[in-house]
Amino acid sequence: MEAVTIDFKPILDLTDEQFYQLCQANKDLRFERNATGELIIMPPVGGESSNRNASLTAQVWIWNEQNQLGIAFDSSVGFKLPNGADRSPDVSWLKLERWNALTPKQKTRFLPLCPDFVIELLSPSDSLKTTQKKMQEYQDNGASLGWLINRKLRQIEVYRMGQKVEILDNPATLSGEDVLPGFVLDLEKIW
Repeated sequence: MEAVTIDFKPILDLTDEQFYQLCQANKDLRFERNATGELIIMPPVGGESSNRNASLTAQVWIWNEQNQLGIAFDSSVGFKLPNGADRSPDVSWLKLERWNALTPKQKTRFLPLCPDFVIELLSPSDSLKTTQKKMQEYQDNGASLGWLINRKLRQIEVYRMGQKVEILDNPATLSGEDVLPGFVLDLEKIW
């Protein structure tokens, strides 16, 4: 099952607060909202994709705990991007100074910014084209580095601010470059 996009605009224009409350009232569902306000209902992923997402999150989280350079997030976080979209990357990371600049209330809600780093793991239910557009959206809204992991093709699309997308075939590891200094993602268990 692919994500379903619903355009409520002709009937209802959800405020940020209403969207947040909708998400809180339906915790078993995962919602996103694109920049035009369309509601995207994301289906739950299967066991294999969930396991791979957990591995990705764990690797980023462990690196971050050792380095204390920022805050790592799993796929349940919401980001209110500068273009108005509400997105939930599979894995994301935010520099500590940007986290510390948020108010206590902002930290408890959807974060009003774009993460510095994102990972999207293409699930069998995901559209490659739609996920590529989402990765471009992260880059256009300020993400410094992003990885789109396509397990089926064993490819990684690397998104860097101000650069053309780089495609890597079957890499064993990925470097966090200067965004996540010293971080190396082990892809053995992801493939």
